[in-house]
Amino acid sequence: MAAAITSKSNSDILQISDDLCTLKISNAEPYSFVDTTAGLSGLLDSLQKLPTAPPSLFIDLEGENLSRHGTISILQIYVAPSKRTYLIDIHTLGKTAFSTAGASGWTLQQMLESADIPKVFFDVRNDSDALYKHFRIRLAGIQDLQLMEVATRPSRRKHVNGLARCIERDGSLSPAESKRWKDCKEKGVRLFAPEHGGSYAVFNQRPLSKEILQYCIQDVHFMPPLWAYYNRKMTPQWRRRVEIASNERVRLSQSPAYVSHGQHKALAPGDWLHL
Repeated sequence: MAAAITSKSNSDILQISDDLCTLKISNAEPYSFVDTTAGLSGLLDSLQKLPTAPPSLFIDLEGENLSRHGTISILQIYVAPSKRTYLIDIHTLGKTAFSTAGASGWTLQQMLESADIPKVFFDVRNDSDALYKHFRIRLAGIQDLQLMEVATRPSRRKHVNGLARCIERDGSLSPAESKRWKDCKEKGVRLFAPEHGGSYAVFNQRPLSKEILQYCIQDVHFMPPLWAYYNRKMTPQWRRRVEIASNERVRLSQSPAYVSHGQHKALAPGDWLHL
């Protein structure tokens, strides 16, 4: 896949950001479940020459104890220009998910590792940890949405927020959208969270239940409007700090000493506290 950059003026980017901010979430978002190499090859071909400013790709992963100690079940990619989500079945495809090439010869691994193709994650740490440990994927070109939120605060930068809080506070949801999002979230949590009587094994069941399917689709759909909202509030200096901190999160996640769970995960970068 060519890492071509589609040139946009500042006014073009601001207009696209406005469009992302007003993106609405429904119960019938278009998606494709990719569980064959042919389907994956076609997906890679469709990702040719996407705009990079603003980013086109918003990514999340699901799995059992997602980290070096667990598994990856599904990799979700929301493609902003087409407003479509692709759920890549890592549980079924295994290593071939990352080595299968499109017509241009590019693979999913090369796309994930390209510094020229921006990819937005929300708290990239455990996603990066799992991808590196299980498939030797070295993520690059990452914009961490969780760090972007911290960067927009006027003060109180000690702790990070979770995605749910960001959606509730900054997602500009109508009452109907908020109820639909919360209902979907709660149904998914009851199915996969052990503390609620669920099991992460539901992400490996095929076909996926409609509740888990919608859960996987929903979170990445909220990421583009959140990105646009935070991006408009950041100064160039804070954009650079987010870039550096995102890269540092990826680097640390690949180190032998990385700890995937614990209270330390709630802390923002220490040098941001008094900025």
